[in-house]
Amino acid sequence: MSQSLQTELTRLLGCRYPIVQTAMGWVADARLVAATSNAGGFGFLAAATMSTVQLEQAIADVRAATTVQFGVNFHMFQPNALEVIELCLKHKDRVRAVSYGRGPDAKTIKRFKEAGILCMPTVGALKHAQKAVELGADIITVQGAEGGGHTGSVPTTLLLPQVLDAVKVPVVAAGGFHSGRGLAGALAFGAAGIAMGTRFLMTAESPVPQATLQKYVAVKEPAQIRASTAVDGMPQRMIDNPFLLKLESGGLLHRLFVALSSAWKWRVHTGMSVGHMAKTFFAALREGDSAIQTMMAANAPVLIQRAMVEGRPDEGVLPSGQVAAVIGSLPSVKDVIEGIATEAEARLASLSTRNPLDKTA
Repeated sequence: MSQSLQTELTRLLGCRYPIVQTAMGWVADARLVAATSNAGGFGFLAAATMSTVQLEQAIADVRAATTVQFGVNFHMFQPNALEVIELCLKHKDRVRAVSYGRGPDAKTIKRFKEAGILCMPTVGALKHAQKAVELGADIITVQGAEGGGHTGSVPTTLLLPQVLDAVKVPVVAAGGFHSGRGLAGALAFGAAGIAMGTRFLMTAESPVPQATLQKYVAVKEPAQIRASTAVDGMPQRMIDNPFLLKLESGGLLHRLFVALSSAWKWRVHTGMSVGHMAKTFFAALREGDSAIQTMMAANAPVLIQRAMVEGRPDEGVLPSGQVAAVIGSLPSVKDVIEGIATEAEARLASLSTRNPLDKTA
């Protein structure tokens, strides 16, 4: 491989290519992470939708399936967050990085750094990138509005240079990436690499049931993959489907009923006590969230689970980046990563030798 794809990201994470597989809930399991790592990328386990026991088994499975290091994603608002942190520290010999959105405090970040674990939060706004660096982040992943799941309103091409100019740590670009052209473009912007979710979701190693995957393959219009606040009160990019349209048109009482049902199911899955539910609810109220949005917070994992685990895509929601509209097949992770790397090298090489007036290159 040429030196053109050796970046600060590959040096820090120890991967061959500056390509990161993001931690999609219910999707980024041990098999997908191991496949990514073995193919030269860097994969994150989605611990945010795992119990402590499930995460411990997933870490063991990744350790057994690959000899390289990998990452773990979590959120501080999940009931077992403290246990997840301790598990990551326990496996510091193989857990190279942690990623998060609403992340830990500076004291916890310091613990990670002292253990040699890199902190790599994902942000969707300039101010959040700056705050994350103040708290001690080693690498910042910047997701533009094109990205899937919870997302901001600023496209990658505008947000990425803003963050690059504002912080001194390596920046990874996310939102809309799926090809070597995109990787070459991100590197040209000054990013240290790219992060992709939907592209890895749509692979042969993805655990997503075929009935659900076919919904992703079938969508051809980026406009059909749009951001909605109907699920949990925050903008979340999803593929249009009957359930989402029904949720959007059902009114406040319907959404409240769905939210209460989801919260109860999520409590059972995570082992959260009723007391912890109440504590989380009132803490959110003190932070300024509305009661309805607080209760709706459990919607996303439960409704995503219906599609991603149970294989009922029309009865749940389909988080997706707009890039799904230009992906029409489900190749192996190895083919995805090597194809992106090969194309990126070719594009970068052509730029270094191309005559600016030559339109054929």
